[in-house]
Amino acid sequence: MHVAVERRLRQPRWLAVVVPLGSIAFAFFVAALVLLATGIDPLSTYRQLFDAGFIQSGSLDQTLITTTPLAFMGLAAAAAFRVKLYNIGAEGQMYMGAIFGSAAGLYLGGRGGAAPLPIAAMVVAGCAGGCVWALIPGVLKAFFRTNEILTSLLLNYVAGLILTYLIFESESYWRETKGFNATVFPTGKPLPPSSVWPGWTLHAQGGVTVPLGAFLAVLAGVVVWGLHKRTRFGFESQVLGDSERAARYAGVRIRRKILAVMALSGAVAGLGGASQVGDFAHALDGDPNGLQKIGYGYTGIVVAALARYNPFATLLIAFLIGGLQNAGSTLQGPSFPAGLVGVLQGIILFSALGGEILVRYRFRISRRSKGEAASAAEPAS
Repeated sequence: MHVAVERRLRQPRWLAVVVPLGSIAFAFFVAALVLLATGIDPLSTYRQLFDAGFIQSGSLDQTLITTTPLAFMGLAAAAAFRVKLYNIGAEGQMYMGAIFGSAAGLYLGGRGGAAPLPIAAMVVAGCAGGCVWALIPGVLKAFFRTNEILTSLLLNYVAGLILTYLIFESESYWRETKGFNATVFPTGKPLPPSSVWPGWTLHAQGGVTVPLGAFLAVLAGVVVWGLHKRTRFGFESQVLGDSERAARYAGVRIRRKILAVMALSGAVAGLGGASQVGDFAHALDGDPNGLQKIGYGYTGIVVAALARYNPFATLLIAFLIGGLQNAGSTLQGPSFPAGLVGVLQGIILFSALGGEILVRYRFRISRRSKGEAASAAEPAS
């Protein structure tokens, strides 16, 4: 028997659907084996997981709170990864978006601005903050050929230290300095009411509140898809992702394109940071055990990889992973296996990466003829 590995010249469209679904199914199967080995009923555990994440009353509200930042982080990763620019710094870009966005909300809301103006300013400022932070590794990549994986990753820690410094180690504009709570424990200055982002209640399951950030995440997905599929920017980015030499031969301005892609990715991540402040926290969270401990930026890479960098699939996968994370935190206790959601995420990621082999290559299995077998055995003899 002879096994040959051949690169696919054309990738069937059905593989783009089957591989992610198969990755999820395989991950749940492997996790079920682990649960069985530890004496836990996997069917009962999975039923609890999906009930707490998607079915129980009020579960969708909490799931959307987790899904919204994951959608932004997944879109940020997808926008860069599909061009083979591995922006691992969405986490830090989200922090900078939160810092810039909260500053705009505090300043304009505190001056009595009407509700749409501070919110619009927070959106623009959040995008600007993430964009500026992403352009640092972008400039280093474009002009000095520095590895963007290392620079963007290390900048996450710098952004985290800045975030902590603004609230815990200085009396900055973002820190609350008045009142009893401020003297006991450092906290961020709360947003004025006009800067708090609205939500809309849908009459389902007793009422599901959809935050403004969720709508903006869907809009960001449409924009990213449109840029990559319907514009010259997307065509040139695809050529650059396939081959830098071919892009240079075709006249693509490599440096400008690298900066543009990194700026787009950082702007989406920064918008996620502004949404985190405007939709949910309503103040800048500088606690290292708060926003920084959750790690939305790193989970967003899992979301983007499983969606194969498709913006619309990224939104769906973010909803699934967000529901699983919400259920894991809700059910955490002695009767529920701790770390199950993290194990599932890890297995899903490795399954998705393994599935890429099936998308890019195909395996041909053929039987050797007697003559081929004899000729293969002659040198050995």
